[in-house]
Amino acid sequence: MLSALAGLARPMLFALEPEAAHEVTLRALERGIYPRASSAQHPVLNVPLWGLTFPNPLGVAAGFDKDARVPDAVLGLGCGYAEIGTTTPKPQPGNPSPRVFRLISERAVINRLGFNNGGHAKALERLKTRPQRGIVGVNIGANKESGDRTADYVSGIEAFYDVASYFTVNISSPNTPGLRDLQAPAALDELLGRVMAARAAKVAAGSPRRPIVVKIAPDLADEDVGPVTQALARHSVDGIAVSNTTLARPAGLADRAATEAGGLSGRPLFHRSTVMLARVHQVTGGNIPLIGIGGIESGETALAKIEAGASLLQLYTGLIYEGPSLIERITTHLAEVCKERSVSSITDLVGIRAAEWASKSLD
Repeated sequence: MLSALAGLARPMLFALEPEAAHEVTLRALERGIYPRASSAQHPVLNVPLWGLTFPNPLGVAAGFDKDARVPDAVLGLGCGYAEIGTTTPKPQPGNPSPRVFRLISERAVINRLGFNNGGHAKALERLKTRPQRGIVGVNIGANKESGDRTADYVSGIEAFYDVASYFTVNISSPNTPGLRDLQAPAALDELLGRVMAARAAKVAAGSPRRPIVVKIAPDLADEDVGPVTQALARHSVDGIAVSNTTLARPAGLADRAATEAGGLSGRPLFHRSTVMLARVHQVTGGNIPLIGIGGIESGETALAKIEAGASLLQLYTGLIYEGPSLIERITTHLAEVCKERSVSSITDLVGIRAAEWASKSLD
């Protein structure tokens, strides 16, 4: 019944402005109005990683639940994990509206939100009061007007350490001026040095070791992929998320909204982000787990990310166009592929086509 209602709701949501539709969706999830995942489990999709066991590799990308309002609903939809954020130390309104644009004919979205969120305190209070079950990561960022952006990331580690299953350090949003400069090797060394020191202090005080993932942009120049990835490896990051939205505009975008400024997500991002994913997998020798993000809208695109090198997956724009049933369709497809190929775990398929994808042009 709820699945049928979700299908009926999509045309109604598309009649609203994108941010209004997003708010309606969050409120429905908060009230428990969403289709629950079937009770059928697929043990073949379990992903043991970082001392955690993900029930399946699928999660919803940061930006969907910035203020930790619905992590348990995301898990209830059938995701193997949830990630909240991006959250910044101080509340901030983000960029002026309108700032989100649907490219319906392209199955894409452009946003220039700018880390709009309620700040650490609100998200932390919600995470403290929720039942401590399931895997919930915290995506941390820096305030636009911060005088020391690295300190903002350290603040995120310290604030959420007791409630986060893992952290994602987001240095790749295109909508906070200068943020992507933190991907430059010298700035990255300073950032990761301080972030890792903050974690080390927590561990020394008796807390568990929380995994730290770094999220990078799909717009890195070819010559920068190696140095950036090597810097991440040098600081022993636990994972790399590939990738955030792109400032590039692939040829052939026909929707009039394609000229809007901001980060592009959805179907047009799939190719670029998957090629970048495969290249990072090759540079790391497959030794650093990767989260594949960008253009996942079907079981086939999810499988392609895994074969290109992803151990975990995240989607967002695909849900806008396909609805919540997409989650179960993807997990069912992945389980069927494992059965057809006679593999005992989805992890056996990670990176098997990385060389093929890495050889493709980004465009």
